[in-house]
Amino acid sequence: MTIKVISANLNGIRSAAKKGFFDWMKKEAPDFLCVQELKAQEADMTEDFLRPHDYHGHFHYAEKKGYSGTGVYSKKKPDQVVIGFGSEEFDTEGRYVRCDFDNLSIISVYCPSGSSSPERQEAKFRFMDEFRPHLAELIAQGRELIICGDWNIAHKEIDLKNWKSNQKNSGFLPEERTWMGNLFDELGWVDVYRQLHPETTGEAYTWWSNRGQAWANNVGWRIDYHVATPGVASKAHSAAIYKEERFSDHAPLTIVYK
Repeated sequence: MTIKVISANLNGIRSAAKKGFFDWMKKEAPDFLCVQELKAQEADMTEDFLRPHDYHGHFHYAEKKGYSGTGVYSKKKPDQVVIGFGSEEFDTEGRYVRCDFDNLSIISVYCPSGSSSPERQEAKFRFMDEFRPHLAELIAQGRELIICGDWNIAHKEIDLKNWKSNQKNSGFLPEERTWMGNLFDELGWVDVYRQLHPETTGEAYTWWSNRGQAWANNVGWRIDYHVATPGVASKAHSAAIYKEERFSDHAPLTIVYK
């Protein structure tokens, strides 16, 4: 039995839909699709967005309009759905959806970006401080979990094109990289793409700035991940980053588990 799981930051569900995202979803026919940055409220969600191609959709909307928002689409109806991870500050921002299926949980997460201001970087650090204990609790549950999403951190030098000039920039700060490393080295989570492709650089990028000629010159970052428990991670068979069409400033990351 194979399971196909896709993570995609849409940078606006309405915008991505106009660019053919849901047509592509139908062709790909994933078992699970995790989306981030809906930039939509419940009132904006048409039936096409809520149940595309008869998928079950579950969403966490941000209180602020046109901001954040996450979702999980699944072929099967989940046994249980959890919206938010219990954070007083960040659950208002629509950053977390968990769907349980038998012994497997699929989570869509959108970690804050700190690039817009020092205040947002401080908020990002607060999120990291709150999210790490939650990740420790999750892995201690003994379930198999796949957390898909935009983590807004490039872990290592091979994860972005211009690493030297970005060492003091949000997304590649030493504290962020150390935090990410601790999830893998101390808590026991697995960076599934890196497990499959330990040396890949340019082909691994999932996000390109809209500034300059970043997309044209492949000046990218790998900030979208599948982070999984060791059991399900060991079943990862193949990974692909889809760049033939552009639905967003991110590219969808697909991993097939056998």
